Amino acid sequence: MIKKIFRLIKNKKSQKDYRLDSFFNDYDSFEKLDVQKRFPMSKSEIYPCLDDNTGVTPFDAHYVYHPAWAARIIRDINPALHVDISSTLHFCSMISAFIKTEFYDFRPAKLNLDNLSCLEGDLTNLAFESNSIASLSCMHTIEHIGLGRYGDPLDPDGDIKAINELQRVCAVNGDLLIVVPVGVKKILFNAHRIYNPFDIVNYLDGCTLKKFSLINDAGEFIDDADMENAAEQKYGCGCYWFKKQ
Repeated sequence: MIKKIFRLIKNKKSQKDYRLDSFFNDYDSFEKLDVQKRFPMSKSEIYPCLDDNTGVTPFDAHYVYHPAWAARIIRDINPALHVDISSTLHFCSMISAFIKTEFYDFRPAKLNLDNLSCLEGDLTNLAFESNSIASLSCMHTIEHIGLGRYGDPLDPDGDIKAINELQRVCAVNGDLLIVVPVGVKKILFNAHRIYNPFDIVNYLDGCTLKKFSLINDAGEFIDDADMENAAEQKYGCGCYWFKKQ
């Protein structure tokens, strides 16, 4: 690690990186101010962070907004149990603070939290009875299925199989939350698919769309979004709340 940092410093110095000059100026100033010496400090154990001095706090709009959107819905419907399939771990770990949660993934996560169970599951062949789950989510996951990125088998229709499985296991009148990239339709192999937002509604023909929200290309969250606008995005984030019929 230290060698990497010094290689970074060497490269930066060769490029006359003024951020690094500022870093060492701050180091020297801090060292003079630190009269109490409560912590050991040495230039052999520095960890330069040169990109964090920004005017506003940057964030990944997709991965901040969509779990926050889903958590508010789970709070409102207040299920006895929520089942999540392969969404971000931040989501299942946070909602387990107030709702009993089961999390399933092709590569199970080793999380140790009360009220949360982490188990193995194949989204294209879920080990649940049909119509058995009253509260279900699968967010920013379907777009990857079948592209092999995470060690899953190559399958051009893997995403459709996943959607059909989610629809099968969701209980009648149950809640199903799905999040996928939306916009001009394409595959960026092997990262993900981007969907025309209307296609997701058509795939889930056994469900009724209760609400559609969008994180647009500008990183703005739109709670009640226009699907025509979503279809014009390059890499939007479509958040669908379905009720199974």
